[in-house]
Amino acid sequence: MYIFSANGTARVDRDDIRKGDRKPFIVYIDYVDRFGAEQLCKVYLMRAGFTDIEIENHKFVGESLRKDPRVVEADKAMQAAIKGGYMIQMFDE
Repeated sequence: MYIFSANGTARVDRDDIRKGDRKPFIVYIDYVDRFGAEQLCKVYLMRAGFTDIEIENHKFVGESLRKDPRVVEADKAMQAAIKGGYMIQMFDE
């Protein structure tokens, strides 16, 4: 699993986000290959309505942590990524 910090620009207005707003994200991708995980991160953010995706940082989560029930229980986003393959969290700046 990889955890990415990324930024994306809104394509259209929605809720409290205006077209052109740049928003920060944390994206969990349950995939073992870094290149593939980066591409999935970009695709999922594009599907969520964002363009100009820039990945700022990444962290690999090894299998031992991913399978540790205490770690998974403490991280709800990781739980969702394990169940669904990915999880996106947007942050307000």
